[in-house]
Amino acid sequence: MTHLSDNLTMPAERILVLNPGSTSTKMAVYEGDRERERETLVHGALSLSTFRGTWEQYPFRMQAIRRWLENHSYKFDAIAVIGGLLKPLESGTFHINEAMLSDARANIQGAHASNLGCAMAYELAKDHGCRAFVVDPVSVDEFSSLARYSGHPAIARSSLSHALNIHATVRRAAAELGKPTSETSLVVAHLGGGISIAPVKRGRIIDVNDASSDGPFSPERTGGLPLQQFIGLCYSGKYSESEIRSLVMGKGGLRAYLGTNSANDVEACIERGDTQAEEVFEAMAYQIAKEIGAMSTVLYGKLDAIVLTGGLASSSRLVNWIRDRVQFIARVMVYPGEDEMLALAQGVLRVLRGQEQAKEY
Repeated sequence: MTHLSDNLTMPAERILVLNPGSTSTKMAVYEGDRERERETLVHGALSLSTFRGTWEQYPFRMQAIRRWLENHSYKFDAIAVIGGLLKPLESGTFHINEAMLSDARANIQGAHASNLGCAMAYELAKDHGCRAFVVDPVSVDEFSSLARYSGHPAIARSSLSHALNIHATVRRAAAELGKPTSETSLVVAHLGGGISIAPVKRGRIIDVNDASSDGPFSPERTGGLPLQQFIGLCYSGKYSESEIRSLVMGKGGLRAYLGTNSANDVEACIERGDTQAEEVFEAMAYQIAKEIGAMSTVLYGKLDAIVLTGGLASSSRLVNWIRDRVQFIARVMVYPGEDEMLALAQGVLRVLRGQEQAKEY
């Protein structure tokens, strides 16, 4: 005998995912791990320029989010948001609480639009009578004690990375390798506007370059610079502190050398025979490969794979240059692009489905 309940399935959990960036707020609605709808609310640099600081933008951005939600009839089981520059944390999915909100508002590790996310999610969760979570914020810190040494006790190395995509990519690579993440040894290179290269041992990021000031140069960041020359530049009288910071993060890398932060534009120049563009692009691959080699030593060279991910991993030219230099170390696996929205939804799903316990900040 067939019971009516045999033909019914439980509705998938509905999750609102938020990702506030410098000039936009990305939104997506997930039912389980299936994306139902996505929207990017573009705020515009001109509109945001009227605000003196990031947190002054908060009411303006919330108004845009609420306006979008009012035009839809969704009821959510949870809100997921990308984490900002919070205090050092272990990886995982965290309940948003008052302590997190306080640290985000204080910009304790720097000001960034992503700091607004936890307040957005917290407020919207109250509206919907559900819980709000942050998943693998950039401040995930699983460093070994040796990784914290910089060379001077006045400066400690800290962990700020593209942790969300790194951890999501590790899970994907582990599944392809047929191993649990707790038994893997990988070097993951997140290749985007900023570049994070991390040795990941048993699912933990035990070292990583600071993508805002160290490692390879990227489309718009200088990465590590020759220190004595950089000190001279700082005290040359030609630049203010804000101009120096902008030079390092925003106006460096491909943008400084070639006038564009678009890898597609650079590749188009190469196709037209621009040898300077080709050399600069290959130099970026050269530096990425060097950093992968350095991070491989953290794992004593015993790797299951080297994993390339992020937007730049879509460039077969760049990937091939990197692969040629590092494939002697380990197999190279490539997962082009990044899907932070899906990674956020999946982090919350693991909690809602009892596969993982949410952590307290």
